[in-house]
Amino acid sequence: MKSPLLSLPGAVPAEGRDEGVAAHYGDLFREQRALADGTGLVDLSHRGVVTVTGSDRLAWLHLLLTQHVSELAPGQATEALILTANGHIEHALYLVDDGETVWAHVEPDTQGELVAYLESMKFFYQVEVADRTEDFAVVHLPAGSIEEVPEGVVVREAPHGRDLFLPRADLERYAAEHGPVAGILAYEALRVEAHRPRLGFETDHRTIPHELGWIGTAVHLQKGCYRGQETVARVQNLGKPPRRLVFLHLDGSDVLLPGHGTPVRLAADGADGRQLGFVTTSARHHELGPIALALVKRNVAVDAELLAGDTAAAQETVVEP
Repeated sequence: MKSPLLSLPGAVPAEGRDEGVAAHYGDLFREQRALADGTGLVDLSHRGVVTVTGSDRLAWLHLLLTQHVSELAPGQATEALILTANGHIEHALYLVDDGETVWAHVEPDTQGELVAYLESMKFFYQVEVADRTEDFAVVHLPAGSIEEVPEGVVVREAPHGRDLFLPRADLERYAAEHGPVAGILAYEALRVEAHRPRLGFETDHRTIPHELGWIGTAVHLQKGCYRGQETVARVQNLGKPPRRLVFLHLDGSDVLLPGHGTPVRLAADGADGRQLGFVTTSARHHELGPIALALVKRNVAVDAELLAGDTAAAQETVVEP
């Protein structure tokens, strides 16, 4: 869905998975600094919005999700995953319950598959699932923001900020009254700095939650059965994940950032060395310079100097080997 905020002065459209909103509005670092200072907002209206209503909604979702949600209190934010039978990550949901309805926002264009899966699992439970993407737009207010939230708007409050499920018809007016608006690149740079994984960026078809540090934040280890739980328990209790997420400080002399999927190798082996992983997300940060997240093999030494493509990279541990 194309955001009406793309008509604002200076808006440059984002590409790829974030198509439909602005990459930036003419000054990437100014936008980042504003968010870091707790001002402005981010247009995330391209993300999918899914709701679940009905008296059984929490008990039912508890059976399907990796998170403990059967007793989720109204207004309490959480995040959860849906796994395949083999424990690979299929969906990531960012949830809040308002006392009557569970609201979730998900990656762009994944809501259709998510709703189809949820519909197939309803059985005799008293629940109704709906794709509300056409009616509601997600707007992010950064941590520390003192902007007012309109009465009746559902809010999901997390440590890094508040996500508003705003009626789509109100998006332009709210942005005009509570801006400035920051682009998705500023939001992504702060996400990378905070080491927060994102479905479709830090994940591929075989990613398991342990590799990204999602154990604890999105996966509850003391809850009942759900699809993929056997893999989660086995890796947690008996082994180690095959890969781990790392944070990279990139050489700032390179003009181009290494894109998603760029091979990661040992610097000592050079650009022709054996591939040990790949860049998942890269960004230009207003203080740290070029940075990235990458998924590498677990046995890569934590102090090893790396190459992201042709770019020198020093790593910080996100997930312990």
